[in-house]
Amino acid sequence: METKVYNQNGQEAGKISIPERVFGVGWNADLVHQVVSSIMTNSRDPIAHTKTRGEVRGGGRKPWQQKGLGRARHGSTRSPIWVGGGVTHGPRNDKNFDRKVNKKMKAKALYSIISKKFNDGEVLFVEDFSITAPKTKEAKNILISLSKIKGYEKLANKRKNSAFIGLGGKSQIVSKSFANLGNVLVTELRNLNPVTALSYKYLIVVNPNESIKTIDNKI
Repeated sequence: METKVYNQNGQEAGKISIPERVFGVGWNADLVHQVVSSIMTNSRDPIAHTKTRGEVRGGGRKPWQQKGLGRARHGSTRSPIWVGGGVTHGPRNDKNFDRKVNKKMKAKALYSIISKKFNDGEVLFVEDFSITAPKTKEAKNILISLSKIKGYEKLANKRKNSAFIGLGGKSQIVSKSFANLGNVLVTELRNLNPVTALSYKYLIVVNPNESIKTIDNKI
């Protein structure tokens, strides 16, 4: 498979060969749903917490005698049917919500998402970002230039979740330049996961010769 590569000014700079097993995979909605829901569940941090009848305070003695008073029998005021008693089947912050996600399943779900984005014209390959010093103005100008490419018009003016910019390696200058732009996320492409891929409209692959190698080795 071949696709166009652009420079940071939005001009076509050539073509690049991309692996079909990453960008030519069919859409698998069931797999994507299973993997994404599992990842989101694994990142869940339970806060709500209720106490059971064994944890609430008081109720150590029987509130009244078993017989002779004509009242219902009770053994403890910590019973869930008493006000101030324990809670039955309430939320617990010690509950384990973890789900196992196999490495191959996660990789195939990611490839399925990337392939769909590629087919929908939402993946952009850029040679490199030549930014000499961390400046938000330069980062904004790059987005404006890339938004001139047909199909990527919303890249510069989409207020939220505009683009995930995947780098081939760490670059403090590039990361700091885009840090003040809340609609983009800049990190190494190897850190891309299915949830993040679905969260952003565009995927910008910087230095694709190196970046694609890191994501192609996930399986």
